[in-house]
Amino acid sequence: MTAASACGKIILLGEHAVVYGRPALAVPLPQVRATAEVETLEQGEAGAVRIEAPDVGLSTWLHTLKPDHPLAKIVHMVRQALKIEDHPALELRVRSSIPVASGLGSGTAVSVAIVRALSKHWGVPLNTEQQSALAYEVEKLHHGTPSGIDNTVVAYEQPVHFIRGEAPKPFSIGTSTTLVVGDTGQRSNTSVAVGNVRKAWQADTARYEALFDRIGEVVDRGRAAIKAGDLAALGSLMDQNQALLQEMGVSSSELEMLIKAARSSGALGAKLSGAGMGGNMIALVDAAEAGSIEKALQAAGAKWTLTAEVGP
Repeated sequence: MTAASACGKIILLGEHAVVYGRPALAVPLPQVRATAEVETLEQGEAGAVRIEAPDVGLSTWLHTLKPDHPLAKIVHMVRQALKIEDHPALELRVRSSIPVASGLGSGTAVSVAIVRALSKHWGVPLNTEQQSALAYEVEKLHHGTPSGIDNTVVAYEQPVHFIRGEAPKPFSIGTSTTLVVGDTGQRSNTSVAVGNVRKAWQADTARYEALFDRIGEVVDRGRAAIKAGDLAALGSLMDQNQALLQEMGVSSSELEMLIKAARSSGALGAKLSGAGMGGNMIALVDAAEAGSIEKALQAAGAKWTLTAEVGP
């Protein structure tokens, strides 16, 4: 049996604007992971793959899935990339502790874990760039026009300053940084959120380009703040980013309730993270306050919370 895993991710600053060429900052979330296990079956036709993914209620053979099913697509692409034309029957088991459709990179982490497990099982490892590229192709199924930030952060597992079309740039974090994640329990449909922003941008390009520019400025200042370990400045910039996302129309009443609860409980800053319209929010907090802020989020309706430490 061969096993591999991949982490979740959090976007600190810059979502949506990153689709339009502005920068974004994202960090890996190693506390939650997707795992993939591959085992050769003693019986079964050559090339057959049994897929067991209990978290999404899937138990079937690969050939019964449509080619554009995310799990089918990643398996087919790995075989193509490795030039595996025939192989003994396999069982592929997938599990994830990352909430689905919450903005934490669940689908991407599953793809990267599968790439790593299959390539390791077949003895032809793929490098990080190849893992990221394969996961990006599956991102297109999930998100329509993805920026590429999710697959980059998940595959490389390091903080990334990302601009679409450019090589990702790792960035340093000046001091230990505590984030509290709160999930609304409302599924966030990335393709719908991204599509809505695109329609609004097409209808009023000048206004949305100005919003994207302002978000880009927030990201640049945020990168300097986190590098310097200036958490107060970073928290303020997170609040500014949230105001711009609200203006863009991608927040929700559930997100606003959790963000308000976090700020009222002492968070240095709070914002949605990911596509919005549901999903999760993040709060920048003093480490000593993390537990009380998690409780405040739960009291405000969060279905799931997590404290994560990022930094040196």
